[in-house]
Amino acid sequence: MGIFEPFRAIGYITSSVPFSVQRLGTETFVTVSVGKAWQIYNCGKLSLVLVGPQLAKKIRALASYRDYTFAAYGNDIGVFKRAHQVATWSRHNAKVNLLLLFGEHILSVDVEGNVFIWAFKGADENLSPVGHILLDSEFTPSCIMHPDTYLNKVILGGQDGSLQLWNISTKKKLYEFKGWKSSISCCVSSPALDVIAVGCADGKIHVHNVRYDEEVVTFSQSTRGAVTALSFRTDGQPLLASGGSSGVISIWNLEKRRLQSVIRDAHDSSVISLHFFANEPVLMSTSADNSIKMWIFDTSDGDPRLLRFRSGHSAPPLCIRFYANGRHILSAGQDRAFRLFSVIQDQQSRELSQRHVTKRAKKLKLKEEEIKLKPVIAFDVAEIRERDWSNVVTCHMDTAHAYVWRLQNFVLGEHILTPSADVQTPVKACTISSCGNFAILGTAGGWIEKFNLQSGMSRGSYVDMSEKRSSAHDREVVGVACDSTNSLMISAGYNGDIKVWSFKGRDLKARWEIGCTVVKIIYHRSNGLLATVTDDLIIRMFDVVALKMVRKFEGHTDRITDICFSEDGKWLLSSSMDGTLRIWDIILARQIDAIHVDVSITALSLSPNMDVLATTHVDQNGVYLWVNQTMFSGAPHNDSYGSGKEVVNVKLPPISSGEGSKDDDDSDKPALSNSQPQATTNTLVSEQQIPDLVTLSLLPKSQWQSLINLDIIKARNKPIEPPKKPEKAPFFLPSIPSLSGEILFKVSEPNNEGKETQADEFDKHARSTDLPSSPFVQFLQSSVETENFEAFTDYLKGLSPSTLDVELRMLQIIDDDDEQEPENRPELLILELILEYLIHEISFRNNFEFIQAVIRLFLKIHGETIRRQSKLQAKAQKLLEAQSGVWQKLDGLFQSARCMVTFLSNSQF
Repeated sequence: MGIFEPFRAIGYITSSVPFSVQRLGTETFVTVSVGKAWQIYNCGKLSLVLVGPQLAKKIRALASYRDYTFAAYGNDIGVFKRAHQVATWSRHNAKVNLLLLFGEHILSVDVEGNVFIWAFKGADENLSPVGHILLDSEFTPSCIMHPDTYLNKVILGGQDGSLQLWNISTKKKLYEFKGWKSSISCCVSSPALDVIAVGCADGKIHVHNVRYDEEVVTFSQSTRGAVTALSFRTDGQPLLASGGSSGVISIWNLEKRRLQSVIRDAHDSSVISLHFFANEPVLMSTSADNSIKMWIFDTSDGDPRLLRFRSGHSAPPLCIRFYANGRHILSAGQDRAFRLFSVIQDQQSRELSQRHVTKRAKKLKLKEEEIKLKPVIAFDVAEIRERDWSNVVTCHMDTAHAYVWRLQNFVLGEHILTPSADVQTPVKACTISSCGNFAILGTAGGWIEKFNLQSGMSRGSYVDMSEKRSSAHDREVVGVACDSTNSLMISAGYNGDIKVWSFKGRDLKARWEIGCTVVKIIYHRSNGLLATVTDDLIIRMFDVVALKMVRKFEGHTDRITDICFSEDGKWLLSSSMDGTLRIWDIILARQIDAIHVDVSITALSLSPNMDVLATTHVDQNGVYLWVNQTMFSGAPHNDSYGSGKEVVNVKLPPISSGEGSKDDDDSDKPALSNSQPQATTNTLVSEQQIPDLVTLSLLPKSQWQSLINLDIIKARNKPIEPPKKPEKAPFFLPSIPSLSGEILFKVSEPNNEGKETQADEFDKHARSTDLPSSPFVQFLQSSVETENFEAFTDYLKGLSPSTLDVELRMLQIIDDDDEQEPENRPELLILELILEYLIHEISFRNNFEFIQAVIRLFLKIHGETIRRQSKLQAKAQKLLEAQSGVWQKLDGLFQSARCMVTFLSNSQF
């Protein structure tokens, strides 16, 4: 286990697999594929209701029936009830491309023409198909459908343009239609009997009567690409919707036999599926652009309008940044979209508006993609001014302007920031001051200028007057940053020159040369450290105040793509095209963890709470989340922590959380062959500690403090008055007089003849020569024998203070004058084991404050016994020596810190 473990991926809506729609009661649900997993949306609000498990291969076909979902991946078909896989059908020897729900059966078709018939009721018990059909060797199936009212019959369309009618019951081909000369891509049944619609790759739509094998009408959309999806409207309107490979949806009027309307910018990629809801004027469409949309036909002219939609990036993201204390992620992609993803609630994810893109595209008769801003290459955000004015600034590819955004309204801001350089060059770098009032831009021509975000006006430029130039740098500005007090501004040039400027006066205060090309810089405002990435694959860290290099990290073997600091400034995370993610400890000046993924990381961001890491990857449209295991399970495993050399192979996070993501054959082993053998438990604890320091137990303060003050707590909780006797006995209890005149109640007792009382049993148990068998003693004895003291420590931590006090008092020796030999006294043997445990924990400096409280309580109860027994005195002396040695080192560190604080507090600067 490393520091970061795969959690889940967000931003995936659908893929290039046709969806499956079913109606349950009054609600309609759609099942879509997202790579190796599937998702179910409620069509009422397109809310996500269920996510399937991660499969071994990408899904190629889907079908659904009530609680069952059928997914074809590779040569197998997975059967799922809700989110749990109940069966796997594995009879195909080729990839399964098509699935069809056929009554109580599922029909699966592979690329070699094999059709298997499966009964899904009782699928967990019967994994064999109930039928098999082998199609003609020259026929390659491309689509399958069941015509309404045709019992036990299906129609198969081929890539050669042929159409065949098969009887599933008799497993015979009944008829082969005339067909067409173009490959059939889709076919659907119409509300009219015996009529189907067939879509071909040449852009033609054939409405065909299968009973007479006659053409009813033919439509052509060849200018809009191949026909990829079809759907008939079922609420009485004679309309047919067709989707093309260009992302256009066409609406055809069947009565007038002409085109009625066109949705030109329905999708940015090929339309995969279309579906008209039963008896509703609503059309649902999905596309390979990672979106699902619903269109409603309620306008006066009959044209559809967008009702609701869910979408993600249609191209890989380039930059990401956590926002709103880690609850959201800002993401900019190559698809020209600027998005806000919610880590908690997926429905809150949305795209930031670029102001009337659809309306402007219609007016100019252009695609929406051509109207949108160019892809974002860098951006910065400040949360402090979110309610006042625009708080995000973005730099765009080959654009000489920077744009501002107002996240409160999720919209593009009113100002456009244009540097006033003589030669307009693209803006390459940007940053926002810590106060949120100013934005600083750096251009490809070396120009740096400051702007006011509220007004959008320029507040001066930074010019290096020492070299008599008219700009800040000779070449491109690769990064700019501001400190936390608006005193300094740092800039980096492509040539390797780092310059420190006065933020307000805009004059140059210092500069230094790195000696090689700078690719990226990042500045941490709390500790004043500047990290730079250069083309020699080395990360250098500089102290901006002292103007010197303080750290240098090497290890990447390919281009470094991104770096980021942790919020506390103790870690630096870096990613590279070599597929590795490395975590560097700035204080220890070494690598503490490294993982390798199959797809290289292009951008990363660590949440302010340091609990979640977000990454983007090459050719992946989603954002992947990794959870920080050290926040929840203590220190990470030694195999991946602190070595500086070992790299662990890890798979990408799945769509659904909780799935295993390590490699099956090498899940917990480092990738390098020269790894050291695994250390024992004792050395593992000591190697993870900083020398001369102690490790705390992280228990609540009240738990270990209650052990120290247990007597005070008992005295405080002692009742003020003793319980009062009842004046009169209840009528159902017989009473007898006593010698003192008091009335005693006679309560019937069970016959305990032949049975020992609890006191007799305890007395016998206490004087037994064997060790007591309580869980406390069992844990202690096994921990000492196996030298695994962590188990006993965890057991002690789980006990309440009063329970631990009772367990120790149960070992108290009542009769010290017993003539029994000390070796035969079980209490003395247990006390000796407890002393050995305490010596070990003190020596390794584990759970320091908790162990101190246990020692105090232990000596308070058994101190007198230890004083009288010579064997226990020797153990106590060892405990004293270990305690003194650890405390002297710790006290020396405390004293050094006190002296330093006293010196600095009395100094005058």
